[in-house]
Amino acid sequence: MGAKAVAKIGKRVEGSIVRVRDERVILDEELAALYGVTTKALNQAVRRNRARFPSDFMFQLGYEEWESLRSQSVTSNGRGGRRTLPFAFTEQGVAMMSSVLHSRRAIAVNIEIMRAFVRLRAMLSAHQDLSRKLGALERKYD
Repeated sequence: MGAKAVAKIGKRVEGSIVRVRDERVILDEELAALYGVTTKALNQAVRRNRARFPSDFMFQLGYEEWESLRSQSVTSNGRGGRRTLPFAFTEQGVAMMSSVLHSRRAIAVNIEIMRAFVRLRAMLSAHQDLSRKLGALERKYD
């Protein structure tokens, strides 16, 4: 996989991470697209290896959570939508996915997903640090 393709995947990954139940997750549909497999194939692989995906690695969205996400940004694929509620994979669940999917693309995508989660954590940390400094300045000059 070339450098341009990897960079493109990296950007797409960052846009795929959403917040649900105070967790940063990637939905099964988006994860499948990144890996180049169908959502059905991805979920079958997970079902065959269910012991590798405890509830803190993967969980199924409730109807209201799914509706809320859909109304924000996730849209139907135009072919009638889903028949089941999506699964959400945490960073650990995505990492575990590499033990289930073994293609070269899966390895490259997994690396980019891990890097995206690291970048996101760094941005949040910088934001919190900036917020603390701003708070200290406000207290000092108020």
